[in-house]
Amino acid sequence: MSRDIQGGMPPAANFTPARMVDLELGAAIPALPPARDTSGQPYARALVLARLGGQPIGIAEIPLVVGGLGAGPLRQAVWDRIGPAVNAWLVRAGHPALAELPPGGLAGWSGWFDTPARQLVGAPLNATVLIATRDRPESLAACLESLLAMDHPGFDIVVVDSAPSNDATRDMLRTRFGGLPGLRYVREDRPGLAIAHNRGLAEVTTSIVAFTDDDVLLDPGWLREIMAEFQADPAVACVTGMIVPLEIETAPQGWIEEFGGFGKGFERQVFDLAEHRRDHPLFPYAAGMFGSGANMAFRTGALRRIGGFDPALGAGTTAQGADDLAAFLEIILSGHRLVYQPAALLRHQHRRDYAGLRRQVRGYGVGLGAYLTKLVLDHPDRLPELLRRAPVGLRHALSPNSTKNRKKQGSYPAELTRLELLGLVQGPLAYLRSRWETRRLRRPAAAQPQVGSG
Repeated sequence: MSRDIQGGMPPAANFTPARMVDLELGAAIPALPPARDTSGQPYARALVLARLGGQPIGIAEIPLVVGGLGAGPLRQAVWDRIGPAVNAWLVRAGHPALAELPPGGLAGWSGWFDTPARQLVGAPLNATVLIATRDRPESLAACLESLLAMDHPGFDIVVVDSAPSNDATRDMLRTRFGGLPGLRYVREDRPGLAIAHNRGLAEVTTSIVAFTDDDVLLDPGWLREIMAEFQADPAVACVTGMIVPLEIETAPQGWIEEFGGFGKGFERQVFDLAEHRRDHPLFPYAAGMFGSGANMAFRTGALRRIGGFDPALGAGTTAQGADDLAAFLEIILSGHRLVYQPAALLRHQHRRDYAGLRRQVRGYGVGLGAYLTKLVLDHPDRLPELLRRAPVGLRHALSPNSTKNRKKQGSYPAELTRLELLGLVQGPLAYLRSRWETRRLRRPAAAQPQVGSG
C-alpha cells in the first residue's frame, strides 16, 4: 500500500522544533531561560514574535544555546532580523532610524506605532464573539478562558455546537461557564461550519459579530483592535486579523506555515473597489489575501445583507472549505471596505500529525475549486474577466516562485502539492454536490437551550 493511502509521514529533513516567544520591544529585553520541546530535548531555535506597544513588527528565527539565550545575545539577534522593520516604522513616523536596539528596549516609544484606528470616536459599538465547535470541549474551554481575559469591556458570546456526537460541550459549558452573563449555547445538528455560523448569526443582537475557532488562544487586545477599526471608519464592514502558530513542535506544523500559514503579514491593509483597490491581477477574486476565517469580524447588518455564509461551503461539507473567502469577496463586491489589522492577533493550534495535514491541504484545494465554482454560478457576468485572468491564476498556483509557493523549503512534501491540486480539480463537482445536499437537508432550526443568563 502506498504512503498516499496510508498517510505515513515523509522524511522531515533538518526539522527542529521551535520555541515560540512573544517579545515586547517597548521594555528591557529579558534573558530566555532554558526550555525543552515536547520530546524533552533543549530547543535549538526560537521564533520570536517582536511587538511594540502590542503591534506585531515581525517574526525572527534565532538559534538558541541549550534551549535558552542571554539578554544581550537575544537583543542583538532580534535586532539583526527585525531592526529594518522597526526602522521602517520609525522613518514613516518622522523619526530617525536606530543603529541598534537600546538595552532598555524602546520604552516610551510605543505610541509612535499606534495606528489611527486606535483613536476611538463616537459612541462605543457592541459585539458578539461567535465560536463554532464540534467535540472539542477542552480546547473550547481554553479558547473561552483567553476570551474572558480580553481587555475590551463587555461582549456577548455565542457557542454553536455543530453536529456533536455527545453532550460533552454542553455539559462543560454548564459546569465551567454556566454563571457567565451573555453566554449563549446553541446546538445545530446539521453538519457544516457555515451552517453553524449562520445558526449563531441568527442569535446575534449586537452591531458587530466576531468569529473565531475552538482551537485558538486569543491575544488580550484581539477584540479591542477589531472594534477600533469598526469604530474609526463606518465604511468598514469586515475586519480580519493575524494568526500565528501556538507551537511548532512537529514537521507538519512547520509545513503548514510553509504552505502559507494563516497570517497575512505585519502591515495593516485596507481593501475596497475604490481608493483601496489593489493593482493585483487576481484582485479581488484571490480572497485569501483578505484574511482567514479563524479571525474575522463583520458588521452584523452587512453580513446578513450578503446572506451570511454559503452553507454549501466550509468544513464539514463536501466542499470542505472557503466559506470565509466567499463572504470576504461578497463584502468587497457589495461596495464595502475590509481591513486586515495584524494587531488583532490570535494563536492557532496547528495539526501535529501528517495524516491530518494531508486532509487539511487537500481540503483547501477542494474548497478553492468550490469557491471559484460558486463565483461563476453567482456572478456569471464576471466569467469573461475570470477567463482572462486564468493564466495568471494558474501561474500563482503552480509556479514555485509565486507568492503562494516561495516559502516552501526543500523538505516540503511534493505529495502535499499534488493533493492540493487534486482537490482543486475536484472542487467544482464537490460544490455542485454540496449545494444539492444542503438544499435537501435544509429545514427550520428549532429553539435550543441556553447557558448563562443570555
